[in-house]
Amino acid sequence: MTRRPPLVFIFTVTLTGILSNTLVTPAIPNILDEFDAPPSGAGWLVATGSVAGIIVAPVIGILADRLGRRVILTTCLTIFGVFGGLAALAPSFEILLIARVLQGVGAAGLINLAVVLIGDNWSGPERTRLIGRNTAVLTIGLAGLPLISGVVTDVASWRVTFGIFTVALLTAAAAWTILDTRRPTNTPRVSDQVKSAALVLRQPVLIATLSAGFVVFMIIFGLFLTVVPVHLAEEFGLEASARGVVIALPALTSTLAAFNLGRITSVFSTRYLVVVSSIGLGITFATMGWAGTLVLIVVAALIYGASEGVLIPLLQDLAVEYTPADHRAAIIAVWVAFVRLGQTVGPLVAGVLIGVMGTGATLVTGAAAAGIILLLGLVGPFPRARSPELQ
Repeated sequence: MTRRPPLVFIFTVTLTGILSNTLVTPAIPNILDEFDAPPSGAGWLVATGSVAGIIVAPVIGILADRLGRRVILTTCLTIFGVFGGLAALAPSFEILLIARVLQGVGAAGLINLAVVLIGDNWSGPERTRLIGRNTAVLTIGLAGLPLISGVVTDVASWRVTFGIFTVALLTAAAAWTILDTRRPTNTPRVSDQVKSAALVLRQPVLIATLSAGFVVFMIIFGLFLTVVPVHLAEEFGLEASARGVVIALPALTSTLAAFNLGRITSVFSTRYLVVVSSIGLGITFATMGWAGTLVLIVVAALIYGASEGVLIPLLQDLAVEYTPADHRAAIIAVWVAFVRLGQTVGPLVAGVLIGVMGTGATLVTGAAAAGIILLLGLVGPFPRARSPELQ
């Protein structure tokens, strides 16, 4: 019988996986100033940390199903830590972007494998509860790590902030020590494995889950983590540490929502929660784009936190629930590939829109993007009743 990895280890992997962009966002204006880069460079800074995952994440998933979680997760953490540290030493903006892309190769296997480890070791309502707790950790990181980044950037420099990436090397050592050494036996040919996984992915609910994941992370990384810092600097004159505080605010409501996902899903259907969360995202960015005071920005940030705190773990849990164990890492990795695509496309599009229409109008476009998720919730194949596992 295999031993379950400690939850604190799984949560640490999740936090390491989101370091790639959460440490960057408050420092974006500082980095652009040092390298004399244009405003569109903000999009490139964020996107390069995610672009590799579009292609690499499914490959990592297939390898994790074939070779075991231990060797693949340890390798991903090592790559992440090495190239993250090199990014801190980059002598030019171009080299910084290259280091970010290579760091993204390692990042592509972290958040998805953390979810896979939960799916491997827990099931039913307990799995839903722990995926919610894992997302609570993720959202705390999405909000709290930018606060740390802002303070360190103000006190020292963005290069010192990037040095934090090297903690992944310690997590890699822990992964090698903690995780089960067993590898799958009698694995099928790669071509057969891919074909079988493709059949699983044809389920309408998984297609809708992948689509919603793409859009929600395009919104998160394109608008909240790329446009909002620039908007706060240009429209409200906030320094890096103050920007970090605002970006940290959603942790309050997001953590509360994600931490209680098991209770929430025992009362409300998946379809209902997708609809309500998408409406919350729409209200968030319409308000932020039009707001003339920081008070409204704060209110919108809290609504945003509650919306993502429900939506992200809900989509992850659906992907696990509708996937057989022998394809779990591959399917979750495909979900993450769509997420990485959203993380990449969002900042690039946002960077262009900032130059064309300014930060305020760009934020308002987030309401239209949230409308896509709303449409999926209203007419898509999401379950209309609570999962049988939760009843």
